[in-house]
Amino acid sequence: MGSSLHVSAWTADESAATEAFDKVFAEFDRLESLLSVWRPDSDVVRINAAAGDHPVTISSDTRAVLLAAHQASEWTHGKFDITFGALSDLWKFDHDQDNVIPGADAIRARLPLVDYTVVHVDEPPGTAYISRKGSRVHLGGIGKGYAVDKAAALLRARGFQNFMIQSGGDFYVGGLKGGRPWTLGLADPRAPAYVFATLQLSDGTFSTSGDYERFFMHDGRRYHHLLDPDLGEPAGGCRSVTIVAKEALWADALSTGIFILGPEEGMALIEQLPDVEGVIVSAASDVLVSSGLKGHLTIVRPPTNAP
Repeated sequence: MGSSLHVSAWTADESAATEAFDKVFAEFDRLESLLSVWRPDSDVVRINAAAGDHPVTISSDTRAVLLAAHQASEWTHGKFDITFGALSDLWKFDHDQDNVIPGADAIRARLPLVDYTVVHVDEPPGTAYISRKGSRVHLGGIGKGYAVDKAAALLRARGFQNFMIQSGGDFYVGGLKGGRPWTLGLADPRAPAYVFATLQLSDGTFSTSGDYERFFMHDGRRYHHLLDPDLGEPAGGCRSVTIVAKEALWADALSTGIFILGPEEGMALIEQLPDVEGVIVSAASDVLVSSGLKGHLTIVRPPTNAP
């Protein structure tokens, strides 16, 4: 799913843990075969190929992710939008690609294709349909979270209670580490090798979306992969957003959507949603902490202030 996967468990049964970890990796591979835009016969590729033409029968996993994505879009007033895939070939943020800023006319021509309401899920009969030709789904902002939840359930079903799963910026921690909650660090957006805050967490998940993983600099401005679906260009209000929740699915989607929504509206949404907390580093390097995390989050040092 475009990210490395790390799994660890606090247990005396190493062989059982190794066997369970193999199952986790297999589950991630299975879900990638359904949700990735890079697998030629994935559910997502088939849905996109049929856009504006006909419904496609898809797996229950893909249907669940599409329905959750729609809810996240509603919560964020459309700022989380899986149809940003229509813009994905205009912007190139990977290190081995030419970093070109697309022209305003090219972006403007694609914007009508970015609209989460054109994605429809029907169950029964277990199908999905994109009603606008040229629109494309991309689940990069929610698929990893769904996979992390599935992996956590798999480990628990095999008797493991104390474990950690990390896929990119998505974490799930179960139980305790050595009798104490897991200590997780929040990366400094302008010095990602360092943390600016730590959080004690047990039986929960957090996901961070930031402008520092996939980006390039041009004339002193940072261009990153978190695109505002209304503008077709990188969102400018935040440097990073970390969401703490009970399910990685929601943490993953909300960290992306709230990053694009911006610090003030984003924090207001966090405070409205049950079982959701968050930490936002704004474009001005201010740190906003939701009410439920105050007293549980330790600021190690102020975030670095740089472009």
